[in-house]
Amino acid sequence: VDAFQAWCGPCKTVVDLFRKLRNEVGSDLLHFAVAEVDSIDALAKYRGKSEPVFLFYAGGELVATVRGLNAPLLQKTILEQL
Repeated sequence: VDAFQAWCGPCKTVVDLFRKLRNEVGSDLLHFAVAEVDSIDALAKYRGKSEPVFLFYAGGELVATVRGLNAPLLQKTILEQL
């Protein structure tokens, strides 16, 4: 989940990375979503940040978080979680 604030919008620069990985691992294993933290109370702790935050969920539980736009770390985290 790309957790973003309305004033900065979702992180568009990682869309290609997610597409590439989804094509490589299969669409059944990897799902990408965006969530505006200003309108979701459960994500309130991510408000007021100027860096992108990527949240990784498995079985409905938060299993990993990557702060900032670090494509190699995002890719590594995705592959580790899969």
